[in-house]
Amino acid sequence: MRFADIDSQDHVNNVRFLDYLEDARFGMFHIDPYNAGEEPFKGLVVTRHEIDYRRPLGFRAEPVRVETWVTEIRSVRFTIQYEIRDDSDVYVTATSVLAAYDVERAAPRRLTEGELAYLKRFS
Repeated sequence: MRFADIDSQDHVNNVRFLDYLEDARFGMFHIDPYNAGEEPFKGLVVTRHEIDYRRPLGFRAEPVRVETWVTEIRSVRFTIQYEIRDDSDVYVTATSVLAAYDVERAAPRRLTEGELAYLKRFS
């Protein structure tokens, strides 16, 4: 949480929560595969976000975490769920649908076997 995330009502602005979700997705699909010696996902696009704000989150020194897991896997797309929370409260629940994307062709593509196996570890 950054001080700049706080709005005039002294809590994290709703738009900033989407940044937190993006940071969690990046960690799940780009940073961790590099550290584990795996190939990162190439060409993922978000096709849908749904977010529910459960309670306000004010500026504080204690961290919150974004818990993320996969709920559905299809041949081209998959769905992930999130909770932004601490040990006692859930501040946000959210869902994103992501699709595999071929950047060179500018078109959807099928998930590779390696990507499917990676996703199944989080389901």
